Amino acid sequence: MKTKKNRWLIALAGVGIHISIGSVYAWSVFTAPLQAELGWSLSNVSFTFSLAILFLGLSAAFMGHFVEAKGPRISGLVSTGFFASGLAIAGFAVQIESLWLLYLGYGALGGIGLGIGYITPVSTLVKWFPDRRGMATGLAIMGFGFAAMLASPAMEFMIEAFSIGATFYVLAGVYFVIMLLSSLYLEKPPEGYQPEGVDLEEKQTAKKDLVQLTANEAVKTRRFYFLWLMLFINVTCGIAILAVASPMAQEIAGLSAGAAALMVGLMGVFNGGGRLVWATVSDYLGRPNVYTLFFILQIALFLILPSVTQALIFQMMLFVIISCYGGGFASIPAYIGDIFGTKQLGAIHGYILTAWAAAGLVGPYISSTVYEATQSYTLTLYIFAGMFVVAFLISIFIRVDIKKLETVAKNDSEPELVMEN
Repeated sequence: MKTKKNRWLIALAGVGIHISIGSVYAWSVFTAPLQAELGWSLSNVSFTFSLAILFLGLSAAFMGHFVEAKGPRISGLVSTGFFASGLAIAGFAVQIESLWLLYLGYGALGGIGLGIGYITPVSTLVKWFPDRRGMATGLAIMGFGFAAMLASPAMEFMIEAFSIGATFYVLAGVYFVIMLLSSLYLEKPPEGYQPEGVDLEEKQTAKKDLVQLTANEAVKTRRFYFLWLMLFINVTCGIAILAVASPMAQEIAGLSAGAAALMVGLMGVFNGGGRLVWATVSDYLGRPNVYTLFFILQIALFLILPSVTQALIFQMMLFVIISCYGGGFASIPAYIGDIFGTKQLGAIHGYILTAWAAAGLVGPYISSTVYEATQSYTLTLYIFAGMFVVAFLISIFIRVDIKKLETVAKNDSEPELVMEN
């Protein structure tokens, strides 16, 4: 079916939203200036970021149905309103020196904008790119991973040239415009849409959906929880590594503080790039195979890391780990489409993203608690290797359910029977 919209511009609009809300990963730029200027403690300032991620997960879960019901344009505009107003309120909070208002603005309102904005373009892109699901969602989510690299230097410049409050105001205005224009271009493809010149029956990378479930039906299946656990473990271990990468590299591989800082910056490249590369690879290898590969690689890497003292090898191993971390995020929407269908993909994706909110609390807690008890990162890395063994086994178990789905689909059985697998 023909449409006036260009699906590649739809993808670009998705990138526009994600590259705006992904600036949340640059929050650390504000940490030292807020402490120095307003005298707030490190824990108080850092809690703002934790609050934003918490509300991201909660809003993604609770607003998934809203995204599906209202469509990507309305959802994108709602996300724009929440995120931009959260930044503006954060600027005012800094001016009047109110920590609680900062929590309300950046943490709560901004976090809600993050959650809605994160899932809004993803379900839409899966429908626009039935032939390249992984690549399309990876492209948008790549923007989220790269955003901090672009935003951090600009934020640092504005804080030094103007003030913290003014920086928040400028960001609110800039991201409002980008997200507004992006949201206005977004829309669902027409019913029965097929990309021009693409034969979905012959295209190997485009597999027919095995089933079409609602979000409430999906959460009643075993494979939903398998998917949740795989994402939870991948994010728990990855986010914990992000939190301690610099001191860990200095302790184990003997990197200087400057070299470790450069390494952390490069990790952002692999985080963003891994989202696009792994998601695209999943179109050809299949999502189950890519996730299994994630876990095999990371079992080996986490077991070997404690004994690697050669700086370059140590850094390369971390880069692979972080690419798998980003790739896990980017591949999950297409995986959802494969085993639950696209009927309510946004809502199901929102439910799955609660794994991110939980992992954001669990990962750093494990790494900090174990380090305080042992004064070493070795045990932490071994614990994560053990968690990846569990994830690997789950990635095998879920294949049993997928096989049953394929068998039922071939036999043209009733959708209800497929749902119960």
